[in-house]
Amino acid sequence: MLLEPVSSGDDLELRDKDAAAPKDLAKGDDLKTEVNDLLDRLTDLQNIFYADGRHSLLIVLQGRDAAGKDGVVRTVIGAFNPAGVRVQSFKVPTALEMAHDYLWRIHQAAPEKGMVGVFNRSHYEDVLVVRVHDIVPKPVWSKRYKQINDFEQMLTENGTVILKFFLHVSRDEQKTRLIDRVNDETKNWKFNAGDLQERDLWDKYSEAYRDVLKKTSTKCAPWYLVPADSNKARNYLIAKRIVKTLEGLNLQYPEPKTDLKQYLKSLK
Repeated sequence: MLLEPVSSGDDLELRDKDAAAPKDLAKGDDLKTEVNDLLDRLTDLQNIFYADGRHSLLIVLQGRDAAGKDGVVRTVIGAFNPAGVRVQSFKVPTALEMAHDYLWRIHQAAPEKGMVGVFNRSHYEDVLVVRVHDIVPKPVWSKRYKQINDFEQMLTENGTVILKFFLHVSRDEQKTRLIDRVNDETKNWKFNAGDLQERDLWDKYSEAYRDVLKKTSTKCAPWYLVPADSNKARNYLIAKRIVKTLEGLNLQYPEPKTDLKQYLKSLK
């Protein structure tokens, strides 16, 4: 199965059952093997991508708390050479960032050619959190969909390939993962009481995410809806889409500017 871009005409209910792993995926060890094969392919492709140097790749990860964004970074992005990838998380804006437009700090973190940039949460918080919590009025955040589309189009016209993944987790699975953060001492540090308050706003976030997916999934910067209740299925679907995208770029190692064999004579 290959994830297809979200379309403005899609019926996005974001139901709990839509977060389950697709039935046509392999199971158990077979799926694990397929994931590992894709990760090996990602490693090879990124090596060529870095050397090719004609493009940059921006991967945007969005999702509710405990949807698995860190897991994607650890497993899928972990297949990349660290020298060629940069992961950025956007916290509450600083005073300096607040003195600029909301995209100012985002543009500074955009990856340069040859690099893979990963946004673990992103500029989309400025049409999600600010909307759900009434931080800015609707006349302000409602204009941002077009502004974001224009910004992303500008990036793509200057060589950036953009892939945006919304990790869709069900309410029951999120509850299980939040409980796990409390019971597992290795995960305690990830627990935030504020996550429970955000959970109470589930329906408001669902409405906000539906608008984001429909209004900002464009040809140049598509959104992909990822069923995220199963970690292996989530990783498989994201890795396969990234592989397919990189394979479509006709990546090549640069030709040497001189005949390198001449240097062999000087080696002793």
